[in-house]
Amino acid sequence: MARKGILGRKEGMTQVFDETGNMIPVTVISAEPNVVLQKKTMETDGYEAVQLGFMDKRANLVNKPLTGHFAKTETTPKRYIKEMRLSGMKEYEPGQEVKIDIFTAGDYVDVTGTSKGKGYAGVIKRHNQHRGPMSHGSKYHRGVGSMGVISPNHIRKGKNMPGRMGHETVTIQNLQVVRVDMERNIILIKGNVPGPNKSLIEIKNAIKK
Repeated sequence: MARKGILGRKEGMTQVFDETGNMIPVTVISAEPNVVLQKKTMETDGYEAVQLGFMDKRANLVNKPLTGHFAKTETTPKRYIKEMRLSGMKEYEPGQEVKIDIFTAGDYVDVTGTSKGKGYAGVIKRHNQHRGPMSHGSKYHRGVGSMGVISPNHIRKGKNMPGRMGHETVTIQNLQVVRVDMERNIILIKGNVPGPNKSLIEIKNAIKK
């Protein structure tokens, strides 16, 4: 199946109503036209991909190599540059724009973002483990618990431990497109998507639908 995609920015959540009056929670994603900065091919790079640029950036914030990279496609400097391995975008050439009209209401998409960082967290919050007895005299309340058996004399790899939680790349599959507003470059997707507001979002057509 040919894959298509676009970069956008999460603006927040709201709700809309369908024809029957049912309320639908949606995530608002602004996706101004992306610019194709580079095209990767099997002959030159060993794989097929399209490099997209999203959101304008002041020229004085861009170094000379990137300035030359943008000059090749005669476009303004972009804040976000990301590759997408989109097999169905062979017809796109450097300098061409990708708009949200590649999706229509009712389409199913896979949405990728960076989840919110929660900082250092214990095993109860991070791995959903149960706590110990909270009564007086118990030496175990919210601790890690058993570290394993005696024989290896070390902690085995993969043991659930406290540590940094969140700030990971997360993909949610099979979300439905509710509405596409070409005038304001906004796409409404049913449900929630990973990441805080103003964060970068990748939208691709669903691979499992």
